[in-house]
Amino acid sequence: MGRDQLLERIRACRICAGAARPLPHAPRPVLQPGPQARILIAGQAPGVRVHASGRPFTDPSGVRLRQWLGVDEAAFYDPRHFAILPMGFCFPGLDARGSDLPPRPECAPAWRSQLMAEMKRVELVVCLGAHAMRWHMRAAWPGSVEGAVKNWRAGLGLVPPVIPLPHPSWRNSGWLKRNPWFAAELLPELRARVAQHVA
Repeated sequence: MGRDQLLERIRACRICAGAARPLPHAPRPVLQPGPQARILIAGQAPGVRVHASGRPFTDPSGVRLRQWLGVDEAAFYDPRHFAILPMGFCFPGLDARGSDLPPRPECAPAWRSQLMAEMKRVELVVCLGAHAMRWHMRAAWPGSVEGAVKNWRAGLGLVPPVIPLPHPSWRNSGWLKRNPWFAAELLPELRARVAQHVA
C-alpha cells in the first residue's frame, strides 16, 4: 500500500464507530504524518479543542510543548521537521470527571506499525504519556510516566533515541514546580537535539 493510500484509509477510519463502546461523536482522525521528518511527537490522543480544529496541539498544551521544544508554530507544523502521531487518532471522549479518556485501544494496533514503517528518517522520538512510552520505549519502559521522565537519560540509548516528557497540560504545573531539574537538565538537552534537526 502506498503512503497516500495509507493516509486516505486512516482519514476514513471508522473502526471505533462500530465498536462495542463506540466514540461519543463522529470519528475525526487528527495526525501530521511526515515521511521526511527527523522528529516524531508521539502523544496520547487529541483533546476536544484539537478534535474541533482538526490540527494537532491547537490548545494550551501545544503552546507549552512548543516552548519545551524551542520551536515556533511554523517549524512545529512543518512535516519536514515533525511528524505528530498520537497513539489514538480520534478524541476519545471524557470520563465522568470531565478528563480525557485514554486513547482508543483499536487505533494503534490497526495503524501504528504501518505508519512507523513510513517514518524512515526519524532520529528522535518525543513521547508524551504512558501509552506512547510503552510503545516506543519497549523494554526500557519502567512502568510509569514519572519513572520514565525521572530516568529520561535511559531513553537516549534507544534507537532512535526517545525523550519521555510529562504531558504538557497546565494541570502538570505543580509537578514541574516540584521538579526543577526538568527545566534545568532535561529541557536543554531536548532543545539541543531538536535544534540539530530544525534549521
